Amino acid sequence: MSDRALSVVRAGALTTVQDLGRPGHAHLGVPRSGALDAPAAALVNRLVGNPVDAAVLETTLNGCAVRPRAAVTVAVGGAPCPVTVDGRPAAWGAPVRVPAGALLDVGPAIRGVRGYVAVTGGIAVEPVLGSRSTDLLSGLGPAPLTDGTVLPLGHVLVPHTRVDVAPQPAPPAELVLRVTPGPRDDWFTPAALRTFTSRAYRVSPASNRIGLRTEGPALERARPGELPSEGMVLGAVQVPPDGRPVVFLADHPTTGGYPVIGVVRPADLPAAAQAVPGTPVRFTAVRRR
Repeated sequence: MSDRALSVVRAGALTTVQDLGRPGHAHLGVPRSGALDAPAAALVNRLVGNPVDAAVLETTLNGCAVRPRAAVTVAVGGAPCPVTVDGRPAAWGAPVRVPAGALLDVGPAIRGVRGYVAVTGGIAVEPVLGSRSTDLLSGLGPAPLTDGTVLPLGHVLVPHTRVDVAPQPAPPAELVLRVTPGPRDDWFTPAALRTFTSRAYRVSPASNRIGLRTEGPALERARPGELPSEGMVLGAVQVPPDGRPVVFLADHPTTGGYPVIGVVRPADLPAAAQAVPGTPVRFTAVRRR
């Protein structure tokens, strides 16, 4: 293998390869996938001089540690966390030079959930259906990282951006999700619709890349039974039999039979990627565009 590679020393709780995802394959049962916090992934790519669609590492809660076989420039963003190179503190949210054989350690998130690690050249695993993203639902793309995994890197295209630090939004203290009602809001009682947009929920520890699960008041249905399976979109708020809303994220199923009470605006979903369990969630209704 070329010396343009990363060796994984500590894989962390869940570290995956992600890019912009694989849109356009829902008819095959394949979700879009891709980085949950796409703006954070795009920023770290920009900081190291990669194109926006280059693959990065997405970490979960406790980071990861990798050792490059050749000197590289890296940038760590998303959830704020400590960063070290061979045990010495390094910048978060800025380009950092890592010598060949040095250990880059991305520590636990101080706030938020998911960190993003861009490396000059991008993570060059083989694409599947046009994307290098790990899809936890369908199993497409590379498997989540394990200790000892070796990841190939692409070639450097342009010099990295010369900045001291790049501003990034803080993980949310309260998650406010704008929701367009429907298409199945008529499956719920008027009281449930009021509850949905007026009561507070919390992020459940059971949340993952497939969906942000909530804890809070159950939503009462106006109709019994289940729907025939129908198409699901990114941001759909599905209500399973327990009545607690689930917001579909990047690895969501492409079909489902539980009613969708509304759809979250795409611009609000990156914040959902960084909302830790227990974060208050408020749904606010907006008109259809």
